[in-house]
Amino acid sequence: MQDADKGTPGELIGEGLRVGIVRARFNEAITLKLAEACLSELERLDVERGDVKHVSVPGALEIPIALKAMADSGDYDALVAIGCVIRGETYHFELVANESGAGVMRVALDHQLPIANAILTVDTEAQAWARVEEKGRDAARVAVEMANLLEDLT
Repeated sequence: MQDADKGTPGELIGEGLRVGIVRARFNEAITLKLAEACLSELERLDVERGDVKHVSVPGALEIPIALKAMADSGDYDALVAIGCVIRGETYHFELVANESGAGVMRVALDHQLPIANAILTVDTEAQAWARVEEKGRDAARVAVEMANLLEDLT
């Protein structure tokens, strides 16, 4: 049964939600822009700035441990992972892209907590810049929608 306070499925009602954001500093200009877009969209969806905690970590591989600490606290309705991994000439790209994604998913499943994954994995910096605004806004919408859905399901 749908909770009358949360509206119909897919609605984006951020009022009263607490959201944690973990942003990697590697490729910082891009990740800062992702975070800006995410924060702006959260505000547009009526998530209060005081209900958002934004922390940074060195790189994408460190995102899951910070997400886990936030999830362990029980203080959040949803989390957002923000990072940017740009393909290089070595296998390191695949390692970072795969392991950071797997870590994010593990935290989400282990804690039954929605985590919007906005870790860009791209071939070039230009591809990252082309996606940064929409991916940041999309992460906010995913976090809010999934927080509402999980509230309805539990």
